[in-house]
Amino acid sequence: MTEPQWLEAWPVEEGARRVDELFTSSFEGSPEGVWSAPGRVNLIGEHTDYNAGLCLPTALPHRTFIALRPREDDRVRLVSAQAEGVWEANLSEIAPGTGGWGAYVAGVAWALAEAGHKVGGFDAAVDSCVPFGAGLSSSAALEASVAVALDAVAGLGLAASDAGRTELVDATRRAENEIAGAPTGGLDQSASLRCREGHALLLDFRPGLSALESGVPVPFDLETAGLTLLVVDTKAEHSHVDGEYGARRAACEQAAKLLGLDSLREIAPALGGMGIDRALAELEPHDADGVLRRRVRHVVSETDRTARFANLVREGRAADVGPFMLASHVSLRDDYEVSCRELDLVVDTAMTAGALGARMTGGGFGGSAIALVNRADVDTVAQAVADAFADAGLTAPAFLLAPPSAPAA
Repeated sequence: MTEPQWLEAWPVEEGARRVDELFTSSFEGSPEGVWSAPGRVNLIGEHTDYNAGLCLPTALPHRTFIALRPREDDRVRLVSAQAEGVWEANLSEIAPGTGGWGAYVAGVAWALAEAGHKVGGFDAAVDSCVPFGAGLSSSAALEASVAVALDAVAGLGLAASDAGRTELVDATRRAENEIAGAPTGGLDQSASLRCREGHALLLDFRPGLSALESGVPVPFDLETAGLTLLVVDTKAEHSHVDGEYGARRAACEQAAKLLGLDSLREIAPALGGMGIDRALAELEPHDADGVLRRRVRHVVSETDRTARFANLVREGRAADVGPFMLASHVSLRDDYEVSCRELDLVVDTAMTAGALGARMTGGGFGGSAIALVNRADVDTVAQAVADAFADAGLTAPAFLLAPPSAPAA
């Protein structure tokens, strides 16, 4: 029997102490303050954000912390407990292709400046208990913590309202897309900045929506229902900056163009679209190997599953969403082809051990999976997964619990 490894979230006081000490040991003087932002787990709605679809994330209790002090020049100096040395650059030098982990930080300042906000240089220290490379949005947690910190020290006032936070989401997304070079769609940053404690956030990525329309909090009371969301970090390598994620996005854009649509959302019948059968038939002459049709089938069916999942949660029927989670995983595995051996093993083992539903979460190609389980069954399911990985000769996974938590602050 292999003992499961549990990853605990830091109390806010501990995270603040860590970055304060790192800052004062790295730079002269003290920071102006400490801010933090959560990683996220996506309940359902994968690879739908950049297709103008629906997603349903919650914020993790695991957070990235930043201690920051503004400078009078445009120099940025950064230290991290997860990296060696000092990352330095002038804001005037930040541009697409900027290298290193500091691109995610300085890129937020760049994007805010591009949007017309007055943002200067700064010194900052970073530490995090969000698992890195686990598909739990460690990069978005970093970007969102920077966004609320810069918002505070520059007096922008954006973090005080949900509408303002949508502007911060846009800045963090641009930082990741244009500076760091990862073609993500905004789900991760939205979750980190806009989720509420005790709620999931139904995100609608149709262009032109107001903040109120684009992000609707949905009560997600697992405690009362006697349920727990178990997250399994498979330790399988995960990255959004490789070609596979971009290839999936390009395929979706190609399919939409062939169909004469602005986005694949316009196919979804549950949202008044043209219907999947008609779309697949029109694509067939242009799709000899069937790849485009598989990608489209996933996106359309996933958008429909997300809407149905959210309706069940609104009705207080969280225990009934399991079949949608499993169907989502099968679609991601077979039609979108972003799963892997480790993710499939978690899902299969968790279901056999009594989970109500399970699926990969995040962009795929490694990373994490989630399982919705009765609270009394958490240890049983975790033990079964740990033993299955050991029996398969795989690196031991790590486990964390994911009650819906608070946003960046």
